[in-house]
Amino acid sequence: MFTILPLKNGLDNVAGFYCQGVHAGFKPNGTNDVAFIRSNELCDVSSVFTTNVFQAAPIKHFLRYPKGFQTNFILMNAKNANAMTGVKGIEDIETLFDILKTKFPSIHNPIMSSTGVIGYRLNVEKLSTAFDLFDFNANDSHSTASAIMTTDSFKKELCFKVLLDDGSFFHIAAICKGAGMINPAMATMLCFILTDANIPKADMDELLLPAIEHSFNAVSVDGDTSTNDTVLLLSSKQSGAYHKEAFNEALHLITKELSLMLVRDGEGSTKVVAFEVSGAKNVTEAERAAKALSNSLLVKTALFGEDPNWGRIASTIGASGITCNEESLVIHYDDVLIYSKEQRSLDSEAEKKAAAVMKKESFRIHCELGIGESSFTAYGCDLGHKYVEINADYRT
Repeated sequence: MFTILPLKNGLDNVAGFYCQGVHAGFKPNGTNDVAFIRSNELCDVSSVFTTNVFQAAPIKHFLRYPKGFQTNFILMNAKNANAMTGVKGIEDIETLFDILKTKFPSIHNPIMSSTGVIGYRLNVEKLSTAFDLFDFNANDSHSTASAIMTTDSFKKELCFKVLLDDGSFFHIAAICKGAGMINPAMATMLCFILTDANIPKADMDELLLPAIEHSFNAVSVDGDTSTNDTVLLLSSKQSGAYHKEAFNEALHLITKELSLMLVRDGEGSTKVVAFEVSGAKNVTEAERAAKALSNSLLVKTALFGEDPNWGRIASTIGASGITCNEESLVIHYDDVLIYSKEQRSLDSEAEKKAAAVMKKESFRIHCELGIGESSFTAYGCDLGHKYVEINADYRT
């Protein structure tokens, strides 16, 4: 019925959008730190934001718009989260947009998205200098993706072309950032998804959250939830093509791959681990246990040390508050059995095999609870010395 093909680059493949990142002087190394995404026509927008009670000013500004509003402009900045800045933080956004409208008069319902240090107001004068550097007809996904990076070690962008059986096609592309403060309940993470599919607004709203639940909401680097987490989905509808099942699959694919990039780029991380919990009483309990494993500092440090200490896995599950029983619990590292009621301690051969698994850059820890039929997979990484170094010096 349809074929999903990966394309090079990212946002620049999607009809109807323009984007660019520039250096306005916030990053000391001279790299891009302010960016925009725009369209000639008004676009439908769907969103998911952080569950942190202290939502940043850009999110509060967004939520002031009426339900179902359309937009044609997103402004992004790094190095300053504009969080915990009160009413003045929102007023600063309005001031920026007033200045921007002098450069780009057709701006309508603009959106702001910020990432960086919490507790400082935006330097409006400095940030607005970026507007003179913008080429509003540019289509540069690479510079846009790099502009929103903070502690990221690589830019994150993807695009898929979806071919339908009738010969028509549409694109879906995205950029995101995040490497630390990652515990999307809905990490510090931002994600911007663009499509030229002729998708109804109702379908955008219906499909976005389920895709996030099994991608951005299923990964953890350090168990901390940011004030700024944002996922935005915009559609230009310019391809004229649409197929709900195809779009849903492509959306799940792009969010899943990007979320794994966040984990792979976890500050100082060396491994990506899938924590699969099956045989749970219900999905809620499976999710709770899997996320507890992906967030556990003891588990993460064991992964870093490549120590096949199944006791940390079992202890975390037992402390998660779910229904479980040590008699029915079975734990595997990939295909290596490391715990069951018949095998409660590792012999030298099993220890050797488990240690070999843990040396891989990615592997699976599967915990069968033997209680019910529900399952959930969360994704995490190890935690080592580099994480402490990065976050001890974050403001500098």
